[in-house]
Amino acid sequence: MIAIIDYGAGNLKSVEKALNELGIKAFVTSDKEEIKSANGVILPGVGSFDSAINELRQKGLEGVIIEAIGLKKPFLGICLGYQLLFESSEEGKEKGLGILKGNVKKIKEGIVPHMGWNRLIIKKKTPLLNGISSGAMVYFAHSYFPSPSDSAIIMTETDYGISFASSIVKDNLYGIQFHPEKSGEIGLEMLKNFGGLIKHV
Repeated sequence: MIAIIDYGAGNLKSVEKALNELGIKAFVTSDKEEIKSANGVILPGVGSFDSAINELRQKGLEGVIIEAIGLKKPFLGICLGYQLLFESSEEGKEKGLGILKGNVKKIKEGIVPHMGWNRLIIKKKTPLLNGISSGAMVYFAHSYFPSPSDSAIIMTETDYGISFASSIVKDNLYGIQFHPEKSGEIGLEMLKNFGGLIKHV
C-alpha cells in the first residue's frame, strides 16, 4: 500500500488514480499513522516552495517523511515534492527538508515556466527506469530545478538551455521533476516500477 501525502499541494488525485488503474493500491492521506504504516510513500506537489514546506510543518509531517526515508521505505518525490527534499530554494526563504544536499535554482534560460514534453538522458540505470530508454519523453511544468551537491545521485538529466537533474536516486529515495501521471506510457511504466519496489520491501 502506497501513501500519497496530502498537504494541499495539488495533483494528488491524478497520481492516486494512475496508480490504482495500474492495480497498485494507493491512497491520499495526511494522517501520520497511516503514512507510517504504508509500505511506500509518495510526496507529490505543485505550487510554491515556502507555502508547501510551511504546510508540511504545520501538519507535523516533516518528521514522518524523514522517518519513512530512514526506514528504507520506497519514497518518491514528484515535482515540488522532489524540490522540497533539498536544503533551500531560490523561490523562497524557508529551509527545505534537507534530506538531500543542494538547493533549488530558478530557470534562467528559455521560456519560463518549462512546460511540455522533454527528453530524459539516463545517467544511472535504476529499477525505477526498467523498460525506459534514454531519450524517452516526459511532461514537465516547472520554473525551478534542484541542483544536487552530489552528482552521483543524478538518475537522469534534461536539457533546457542548461542541463539539469530531472531525477535523482539515493538508496530507497527517488525524486523526479516531471509529472509521471501526465507522461503517457513512460510515466505509467515508471509508476508501475515504483509499485514493483513496494513488493520487494
